[in-house]
Amino acid sequence: MDRMLQNWWSLIFRGAFAILFGLAVFLWPGVTLGFLILLFGVYAILDGISSILSAVKTRWWSRVLGGLAGVGAGVVTFLWPGVTAIILLYFVAAWAIVTGILEIATAISLRRYIANEWALATSGAAALLLGILLVVFPGSGALTLLWLIEAFALVFGILQIILGLRIRTYRASLRKQTTV
Repeated sequence: MDRMLQNWWSLIFRGAFAILFGLAVFLWPGVTLGFLILLFGVYAILDGISSILSAVKTRWWSRVLGGLAGVGAGVVTFLWPGVTAIILLYFVAAWAIVTGILEIATAISLRRYIANEWALATSGAAALLLGILLVVFPGSGALTLLWLIEAFALVFGILQIILGLRIRTYRASLRKQTTV
């Protein structure tokens, strides 16, 4: 937990990047599928690296696995940029499902330190829901995929920032207790 407390900022960075990604998708709705593929690839790799870096310092296996899933999804996206929209949809769905499950597992572990940890569990549930919706309704088209990814990125980003701030507050309260 000490290392997680030291790296609260990585959650805020991760959240800010997700929000920027969501806003980019929102601001450029006419974006081509090729640009969406590249944008998703960059996002997945940076999010994965951020997760791995925080996991290395905190030794949380679920964060490492989630980070590896993100980097893997991003690399696959760059290796095969010509994939059809449906294959990209399934890559995104698999990434979201794995990330969601691992975020929920991490939130359960974090409950030992932070009471009622809902931000990480909720972001995990949002990722899991995104993945399930993409699998259940794959024929809805790239525009729906774009909207789902945008909504997920914004919600996920906000929740990651909330979690980072809660951990920072918890860290400050621990420091205050030790100085008293």
